[in-house]
Amino acid sequence: MTETTVRARPRLPVSARAARFLVLLAVFVCAACGLVYELALVAIGSYLLGDSITQASVVLSVMVFAMGVGSLLSKRFQAHPAAAFAVIEGLLSLVGGLSVLLLYGAFAWFSAYQPALVVLSFAIGLLIGMEIPLLMTLIQRIRRQEASDAVADLFAADYVGGLIGGLAFPFLLLPLLGLPKGALMVGALNAVVGVAVVLWLFRAELTRRAYAGLSLGLAFIIAVLGLAYAYADQFEVDARQALYRDPIVHAERSEYQEIVLTRSLDGQDVRLFLNGSLQFSSLDEYRYHESLVHPAMAGPHEDVLVLGGGDGLALREILAYDDVASATLVDLDPAVIELASTDPVISDLNGDSLEDPRVDVVNADAFQWLRENREEFDVIIADLPDGDSVGTAKLYSVEFYALLRHALSEEGRMVVQAGSPFFAPEAYWGVGDSLEAADLAATPYNVDVPSFGNWGFYLTSSGSAPELRVPDDAPPLSFLDPALLEAAQVFPKDRREEDVEESTLMHPRIIGYHQGAWRGY
Repeated sequence: MTETTVRARPRLPVSARAARFLVLLAVFVCAACGLVYELALVAIGSYLLGDSITQASVVLSVMVFAMGVGSLLSKRFQAHPAAAFAVIEGLLSLVGGLSVLLLYGAFAWFSAYQPALVVLSFAIGLLIGMEIPLLMTLIQRIRRQEASDAVADLFAADYVGGLIGGLAFPFLLLPLLGLPKGALMVGALNAVVGVAVVLWLFRAELTRRAYAGLSLGLAFIIAVLGLAYAYADQFEVDARQALYRDPIVHAERSEYQEIVLTRSLDGQDVRLFLNGSLQFSSLDEYRYHESLVHPAMAGPHEDVLVLGGGDGLALREILAYDDVASATLVDLDPAVIELASTDPVISDLNGDSLEDPRVDVVNADAFQWLRENREEFDVIIADLPDGDSVGTAKLYSVEFYALLRHALSEEGRMVVQAGSPFFAPEAYWGVGDSLEAADLAATPYNVDVPSFGNWGFYLTSSGSAPELRVPDDAPPLSFLDPALLEAAQVFPKDRREEDVEESTLMHPRIIGYHQGAWRGY
């Protein structure tokens, strides 16, 4: 006969039913907090690096693996489940709450983002994985029940908490608090609920030393998170400045992206960055915009469509032609339009082009806008962000170019910025293959823009490949001339056309080259 030791039910300050409810409430809150930590890690990676799929894959796979390890590790702490659960929740709230600031700091000052992401994902996953087995023990201490029933109750609370956390993150925390402060606030909630429930509900199981230690630990965690919350804005400013060569004169996070404007100490070089990617330098932006716009204007150009280009610099070149009757600018982010219209440096640079009566500004996603568009345009300028994530890769897909072809008049011309044929030749020539698959004939060309490096474009039409030339009625130009355009069609031998598979919505090809932009070079 085997002797079985039955642990006595702990003395509880409330009824068993109320105690079970409080434990399940803790499960609910902790699950919501855990999912917020997970989403915060994915979001900060998307903000800093732009590749949301890769960041989500790394975070999710590492966390799920770590949760399995944590579940196994929890066996070692079953003898003292209440104290162990309180310690785990305290550590989880501290690591999870500080995770965004730690990652931002690792990226800005140490260039160690990926190792830090893996370590934090593993640590958070490990601690989350230890929660449920310990909670199972605690809830069984309150009232014995069938294991399947206990598991059903715990996982129901866990999954519903995950739903609430997942919805609260984009619709409540980010709009009201932002990413760093949102994570810190969730960490404080996690600590209060996870530790305080144990201190009150299971205090009879704790020694005086354990009770005092957990109480002091909770106070310490709240103090650390509170201090981090108070200095989060200054930390973000300092970390952001470390990413750029020149002083930041304007920074904001719009609904869609982080917008940063820098100015050199001598005031000569003003640069605009969107999500860390350089959009222009005032020293040489004319090279890029003259090369982008004027070859497309060598034909009918009464009605012009600009996709992207919210800085108004492409519009400046377009509106220099007196016979342009209308220019429609479609840009996703109204904050960029507002900045380019009101900042005196940018508005002076773009010649107040956004205020021209011929210009109609539409804030919309270019892909969706084209699907609903029924107009035709003589010239289309696709001055879009690099397709360096799945979200922007659709703007370089065969389907997108097919929509553009339908919006182009019979004799119209379209130009597409296509990244760097020097630094990313496969991506550059892939744009040409995608244009060809959409029944657009294209003429490739490339120029040197010092702040970007070598940069490439495609001049296209729905007929034969268009001739690359400066329009007869072009305004005085600082960079572009016939000799340069002739040379622009020559590519180095080691950067000439490659046979690359086209990009589609179902099989996107990530294109683009970040010109060291996060460090402001």
